[in-house]
Amino acid sequence: MRKNDTRSPFSNLIGKDPYSLFKGVKTPSFIIDEAQLIYDGKILKKVQEDTGCSILLAQKAFSNYDLYPLLENFVAGTEASGLYEARLGKEEMPNKEVHVFCGAYREEEFEEILTYADHFVFNSVNQFKKYAKRAKEAGKSVGLRVNPECSTQVGHDIYNPCAPGSRLGVTVKAFEEGMGIEELKLLDGIHFHTLCQQNSDDLAKTLKAVEAKFGKYMHNLKWVNFGGGHHITRDDYDIALLEECIKHVQSTYGVHVYLEPGEAIVLNAGYLVTKVLDTFDNGDTHIAILDTSAACHMPDVVEMPYLPPLYQSDLEGYGYKIRLGSQTCLSGDVIGDYNFEGPLKEGDMLIFGDMALYTTCKTNTFNGMPLPDILLLHEDGSIETLASFGYEDFKHRLGKAE
Repeated sequence: MRKNDTRSPFSNLIGKDPYSLFKGVKTPSFIIDEAQLIYDGKILKKVQEDTGCSILLAQKAFSNYDLYPLLENFVAGTEASGLYEARLGKEEMPNKEVHVFCGAYREEEFEEILTYADHFVFNSVNQFKKYAKRAKEAGKSVGLRVNPECSTQVGHDIYNPCAPGSRLGVTVKAFEEGMGIEELKLLDGIHFHTLCQQNSDDLAKTLKAVEAKFGKYMHNLKWVNFGGGHHITRDDYDIALLEECIKHVQSTYGVHVYLEPGEAIVLNAGYLVTKVLDTFDNGDTHIAILDTSAACHMPDVVEMPYLPPLYQSDLEGYGYKIRLGSQTCLSGDVIGDYNFEGPLKEGDMLIFGDMALYTTCKTNTFNGMPLPDILLLHEDGSIETLASFGYEDFKHRLGKAE
């Protein structure tokens, strides 16, 4: 489990035999859990009802658009990181808001993005001066990403937008030096995204820094976007404090609050089913080679790094430790060390949990690894194939399609 989640990633499998349920599934495959999506969605919907805020789906974490008709019951729209995600959000949630933030917009793409997005957030004063007026003339709402220079990350600088020298967000110094009277007249909102898998106490701390640096400008705005990284659907998440933060900002400044979590919308809502291809010992280390890959299919395991939850593995209670790795030639393509009751054997099925987020949208075909199929586990236990991949998907990414 990531961080301090007390709800098991396999809660929806209690009372079922997942090995039988997934027996006919080709491995490796991602399986999205419809029941968990609904569970998460209801929590987010209640936050919006309680506070009047709007929650957006950050598509960078989950962009399986077959589920958008379900998710649109719980969210106000989508958040995009550029042209393709903005188009996807507009096409697949056409009746919802489309927000976009990009580190820098491309001139040759901007006119097209204008046809998809409703809200534009710019990453620098330069970008704001270049594009904000054009966006406003097209009837769009425009904002600026700010950097409150308040780090709440511990040990994961790759996910810390407030680290020294950050490329994300405008500091108060740059804001005050660059935003003149005309720019401030155009400004509809500010956006800050500083969290990653964190609780609302870190939001409260960050918010104090935002208000200290930018509060005097917030009274003239229409909205404030709290960004993502809010683990709202985690069982130990302090929703009351989150709602307090939202209501405080809305009442103090007369603005509308947006949040754009990705993980919280699909937390624990997916599995990765794989099988053992080989087992052997290397000195004192028991090793199992799987038909899945950390580097190719769950890259956050390598980038974060973290140890993904594994069904029926006990990290402390069992005494037989096995290192799970991939077929690829990358020596570091290791998922992790897990404790089992005894040895694994060729053909055994393993089920990783919390595999809906930052997986299907980040997979790659390094070493010619096949992309896992994407399946949907319905509430009634039936399984539907959403996407299936093969050799052509690998080949056509690299050259001319025949």
